[in-house]
Amino acid sequence: MRIAQKVISHLGIPDTMSIARSLLLILPLTFAPLAHATVYKCIDADGGVTYTNDRTLARDCTPLTTDLPVSSVPAPQPRSPATQPPGATPDFPRVSPDAQRARDDTRRQILESELAVEEAALKDAQAALAEQESIRLGSERNYQRVLDRLQPFKDKVELHERNIEALRRELRGLK
Repeated sequence: MRIAQKVISHLGIPDTMSIARSLLLILPLTFAPLAHATVYKCIDADGGVTYTNDRTLARDCTPLTTDLPVSSVPAPQPRSPATQPPGATPDFPRVSPDAQRARDDTRRQILESELAVEEAALKDAQAALAEQESIRLGSERNYQRVLDRLQPFKDKVELHERNIEALRRELRGLK
């Protein structure tokens, strides 16, 4: 097989794979003119619009030219200030300073109450961890078993500490 390929390449005869690749590139170009068709716009007696490329149906239709815009949906017209919805103001997303201050106060109260709840939960978790650390079970001769038993309690303490830090960060960020 390799000898045949060498002979073919030496003689300058293209192999079958390159011929197939060439055909795959050239073949679509030969059928491209066949894909072009005239499109007709037909309006029936009821005012319904139909677009077709069938010449037999296009007796009372007008051919569409190719210089028409591509989109068949018209662009929306920009709103003028006079056509804005009622109640809308030019500074629509703005909030009055008093309303914003009230929102900030409410948010601060919510964050402070969440902080108090988290601090209480942290104290409970620390107490549970201290209690578990003082207990030594008879089945825990291997210290790794003690660590494995205490790990969920340590994880809970760390979770509450992270939550407290996040809440304090939020409170510092308020105005």
